[in-house]
Amino acid sequence: MSSPAINLQSILRLPLTSPEIASTLRAVNNGEPVPDPDIKSYSDSVYFNYYSLGLSLLYAPQQGYKPKQNLKFEELELEKLVLDSIDVYNVPPAKDSDKKSGKSAFASYPALPLVVERANLKDGDNDPIVRAPSISITATTTGKDLVSTLGEPDKKGGGAGPSNGSIDIWTEWYKDGVMVEFGGDEARGPQAWERGKDAAWRVLTLYKTFPLGLPTDGAGSSESD
Repeated sequence: MSSPAINLQSILRLPLTSPEIASTLRAVNNGEPVPDPDIKSYSDSVYFNYYSLGLSLLYAPQQGYKPKQNLKFEELELEKLVLDSIDVYNVPPAKDSDKKSGKSAFASYPALPLVVERANLKDGDNDPIVRAPSISITATTTGKDLVSTLGEPDKKGGGAGPSNGSIDIWTEWYKDGVMVEFGGDEARGPQAWERGKDAAWRVLTLYKTFPLGLPTDGAGSSESD
């Protein structure tokens, strides 16, 4: 019997001290103890990077809390940190990841397929829009696959400039709280958008949407490797 899909979206906006976050991370690690994260603290955000799990959790300070840089776990005010977004990594094949552009410190997320629940939307007449309640993302899901299930993105960027110096293409769906960066040769260079439909995803960011489908402050940005 296969294990039930892990719902990463269910822990968004929970405080760092929430037992649900701890239990979800343990489930991602197949029930084993979760490795200590690499912590990167800034005045407006704190990243918990779980490299072996292919996850980077961004916590947003609350109640006026402004963490100093380079804090250790025991120096953080844990009760004032709320999970704002989650980066899920899908490491590209070795021929792409070993290039001089830098090999990712993150492993691939081990609990694929990733099930992403979709927002309940209404049309101009305030009637519910009928669409699939969730999508399933595998290691080989491409830009074309995502557009076929999520529709045209609300925002997109990257891909400009020479192949060896451009930013990989990315797309964002505000209403569903999803941002996707793509990897591989197809996702960079002057013709990236023509070829990008065949590029597999590299980083998928989940964040909590507001009723109007707007992203939270700071969501949709990945912690650099």
